Amino acid sequence: MDNVSNISSVLTLQGLDVPQERAFLAILLATLGYMVVVFCNLLLLITIILNKHLHQPMYFLLINMPINDLIGSTALFSQLLRQFLSNSKAIEFPACVTQAFFIHIYATGVVFVLTAMAYDRYIAICRPLRYATIMTNAHIVRIITLIWGSNLLLIGGLFILLLRLPRCRNNVTHTYCDNPSLLRLMCADTTINNIYGILTVVCTQPITVGLILFTYLQILIACFRSKNTDTRSKAMQTCATHLVVFLLFECLGLFTVISYRIKNLSPALTKFIGVSTLIFPPTLNPIIYGINTKELRKRAIMLFKKNVFQM
Repeated sequence: MDNVSNISSVLTLQGLDVPQERAFLAILLATLGYMVVVFCNLLLLITIILNKHLHQPMYFLLINMPINDLIGSTALFSQLLRQFLSNSKAIEFPACVTQAFFIHIYATGVVFVLTAMAYDRYIAICRPLRYATIMTNAHIVRIITLIWGSNLLLIGGLFILLLRLPRCRNNVTHTYCDNPSLLRLMCADTTINNIYGILTVVCTQPITVGLILFTYLQILIACFRSKNTDTRSKAMQTCATHLVVFLLFECLGLFTVISYRIKNLSPALTKFIGVSTLIFPPTLNPIIYGINTKELRKRAIMLFKKNVFQM
């Protein structure tokens, strides 16, 4: 075992294997990818903020999605661009921990935000007469506070337990920094960390997934009972939109977790799955919601025309 006291503060990431002759193309693609994510999410964010017509509970909850997506994609792309530009896979330990922290904040935040949005749609469709009295501004503030407070508490605990351990290795066997890859660098007993990690998943996943499935099941039942074709169509469209986002993230997240435990899995496939979780959802979320929400789409187009074509 390496000498803990002499261990370097610089880590080596496995990273993406990009040949020198293709470095420019990698930088270009990474820059364009990040620009698309930032543009789409900022457009969604600014559209909701600037339009008073969209200052409703549904959109106040939705606004947390682009904020969370920007956190996750920035944590990934900042490290990828630095790697491509410097042609180095070295990363300082504090920078690696910071990246891992925000990536886990993003991953947990997605599920929490989608759960809150499912709850909002359940009240709107299944309890329409009580919607205004239940989804008050004070209640929305409590929900948003619960989302981010619980997220910071859970992930903060995860990394407090990580940082108490002595480190004796420098090679991060993953494309980016996250808690499992950082735990492999430690030379002390990680049982408490593993138990805490499992408990957070066991406590959050059944609750959030169960609530989402329950609410959408109730919504579907209400839709089939409704005699109003237009109401049924809008409700089904909303459900489909939320479920696509939820299933996309859950599948990519599941594959990422499984990839850590399959030793014979192709390294290229493992890297692709890991990076996809932080690229595809943040890119597709604002597009999916923008296309499927008529009011949001109309306001976004108006905002874009006003600020671009009238300059």
